[in-house]
Amino acid sequence: MSSTLPRALDTTRLALAERSVPRYTSYPTAPHFHAGIGHADYTGWLAAQDPAATVSLYLHVPYCAAMCAYCGCHTKVTRQQAPLDAYVESLLAEIHLLAAATPARRVTHLHWGGGTPSMLGAAGLERVMAALAWHFDLSGLAEHAIELDPRSLTRGLARKLAQLGVTRASLGVQDFNPAVQHAIGRVQPYELVQASVDFLREAGIAAINFDLIHGLPLQGVAGLAHSIRLAHMLAPDRIALFGYAHVPWMKKHQRLIDETALPGVPERLEQARMARALLESLGYAAIGLDHFTRPQDPMAQAAWAGTLRRNFQGYTTDVADALLGLGASSIGRLPQGFVQNELETGAWRRGVAAGVLPIARGLATTAEDRARGAVIERLMCDFRVRPPPHLLVSAWDELVPLREAGILTLEDGEVAMTAEGAPFLRLAAAAFDAHLARAGRHSTAV
Repeated sequence: MSSTLPRALDTTRLALAERSVPRYTSYPTAPHFHAGIGHADYTGWLAAQDPAATVSLYLHVPYCAAMCAYCGCHTKVTRQQAPLDAYVESLLAEIHLLAAATPARRVTHLHWGGGTPSMLGAAGLERVMAALAWHFDLSGLAEHAIELDPRSLTRGLARKLAQLGVTRASLGVQDFNPAVQHAIGRVQPYELVQASVDFLREAGIAAINFDLIHGLPLQGVAGLAHSIRLAHMLAPDRIALFGYAHVPWMKKHQRLIDETALPGVPERLEQARMARALLESLGYAAIGLDHFTRPQDPMAQAAWAGTLRRNFQGYTTDVADALLGLGASSIGRLPQGFVQNELETGAWRRGVAAGVLPIARGLATTAEDRARGAVIERLMCDFRVRPPPHLLVSAWDELVPLREAGILTLEDGEVAMTAEGAPFLRLAAAAFDAHLARAGRHSTAV
């Protein structure tokens, strides 16, 4: 915290930082999805797609070799090959069902998430890619990305990924401090991450992302700065610096984390501010709330052009007409609304085996939802937005306290974040969220 700020203002901002708000990777957010949306709705939405429309495909693989204590993803631990082989078979069947339901086959972005997608193995990945290439048009693919665990990446796997057309790899680094790594159950020395980067670049996968996290147990401002400098030495194209979301009521394994070792809100604020300043001094452009890229990166270019987007994977250059999810718990977005697959792997497999797209829940959006979603997305991406007058009026009472705290400005019908207010971006977005009062618990704002 800057010592130049009035004490009363410090207190106000600290209280705001402790508020519970969503991350706004969608609007309405996932807690508002309901079981009233299912297979029939989804197939109707898919059938209505224009054959010329573009789609983005997201494949979720919910398996890891070990559970990291901080993880907030839908994943489970397995050390057996049989569940992975069975998962591949169900993915192949789901790809067939999805392709049969939609006339839109032109894919512009392909993203593997998890979990650890590479656990499917070279043969499994190859079979899934062959099915995708058979059923969809991948000739216009702008990006093929995969999330990787440095602890399981080998030179041979990197070469296989390159052969399969992967163009971008995202490595889960989190923090380089050994004490922090032990506290979160993810031990991976700098040299291991360095080797992973070397394997990828040798294989021809030049676009490399690092995921870092602030707010972890035993993590101080100086330690985080050291991790950022080490990450910079490996020259990733993008760095995503997420705030740790401690939600043990949702993710039981997070109870393994000693809550007394977690940084408090003042230190989380200072970590976020320090990290932003340090990364900018190292030559990275700050993109949105938590992404940093080389100035020549397509994401930076999109941000400056006002075409940056935000979806369930975070900030993206993906402007496809629809996002279609495959795999257990994956989420899709279509013009009509959102759908989410069965979260539990067994239920997802049974649905696919029955010949139906295994939708567990979703939400049909209204014109009002779409208008509010557009305002929230532009604010999250551009740090400023000029809302339709009726939406600005509806959000006014929530925005004024943020203006008084120096977090944003309200001038000539435009909402704009201040430099000091950047870490509070999600609070400004929440002012336009008409569903928030009916949501469950979320992580803290900063």
